[in-house]
Order: sequence, then structure tokens, then C-alpha cells
Amino acid sequence: MFNGIQASARKALLLSFTVLVLVAPTVLAQTAPSAPAGDRWLHVRVIDSSSKGETVRVNVPLDLAEKVLPTINKSRLHNGKIKIEDAKMNDVDLHSLVDAIRTAKDGEYVTVQGTDQDVRVAKSGGHLIVHVSDKSGKKTEKTDKRSSEVEVKIPMKVIDALFSAGKDELDLVAALHALSAQGDTELVSVKDSENTVRVWLDSKNVSD
Repeated sequence: MFNGIQASARKALLLSFTVLVLVAPTVLAQTAPSAPAGDRWLHVRVIDSSSKGETVRVNVPLDLAEKVLPTINKSRLHNGKIKIEDAKMNDVDLHSLVDAIRTAKDGEYVTVQGTDQDVRVAKSGGHLIVHVSDKSGKKTEKTDKRSSEVEVKIPMKVIDALFSAGKDELDLVAALHALSAQGDTELVSVKDSENTVRVWLDSKNVSD
């Protein structure tokens, strides 16, 4: 169970990065000091804590991403939709699972406290929240490794839009469109011994 939930959190993070990597080359040249009112921007900030000490910031206007994604046809991505190999992973129907979560009341669905990991899956205020704390890399006198924290907070409306394409596809464009209607929110936060990653949404065209 631990590995499965942690993998889900990582997949959500990778999905965010996939969108950014695909459109980043187009938007990196945009350096206007301010954004028109009503524009929504998706931001990613990655801070490398290693000896390189690099910081990467990517700022993506959602309306641009909505227009660019349908033009990309590569591998499993076609017309703004991404093909998933099997909509039933580990004998769980993802669409049925999303439908069940949509109609369920707010609350803590899963709370697991283990030696190596703490896991929390909850629904609150129209958001699905997954928090995974990996304690297997605790800091000791012999190593400077730290525990890692992963938190994913996705609006249910965005999840609904993502799964609206059909049984074997995820609609990235629909998810971005739904995301553009959301207020300022933090979507993904990852902290470990090597990197600090933050993915969030607001109306600014520059990241913090």
C-alpha cells in the first residue's frame, strides 16, 4: 500500500512536469513585468540543494498551454490527450475510483503511520490531498540525508476534467482549462535532501 500511494503522488508530480517540459521552450522568452488581470499562470520552482546549487523557475500561462498541447503529437500524447496503458491499475478502476471520491464527503480516507513512511489521503474543500512522508532517509551523525515530504493538492474539478476523455485517456487540455478557473493554490510540494520542488497557480507571470 505504501509504495502504491507514494507512486500515485509521484505520478501526479510527473504529470505536472510533463506539461511544463512540453511548453517551456515556448514560454521562456516571455519576460513582461506584469500579467493582465484574469490571466492564470502555472509555476514550477526547483531548488537543487546539492553542490551545484541551481535554481530553476518555469512560468507557464495556462491559456498558452491549452493552445500548444493539442499541436503536440508524440508518443502517448495526441491532441491534448495522453493515452494510459491500462485504466485498471492493480485491479482498481481509476474512473470508478474518481467517481466515488467525487461523491464522497470530506474527510480523511487513509492515514498510515509506519516505520519508513507516513501516508495521508484526504478530501477537503473540494480538493484531493495526498501527503507522503518518507522517513527512511533520516539524518544521522554519519549522513546528512533528511526525510522527504511529498504533498499533492488537486482540485476535484481538475481531476474530473482530466478523466473526462474516456476510459483509456487523460484530457490534459480539459484539466488545464478547469485549473484556470481556480483561485491561487499550491498544487505540489516536494522536499528532500537533494531538491525542493514547488508547483503552484496564481495570476503572476513571475515566480517567487
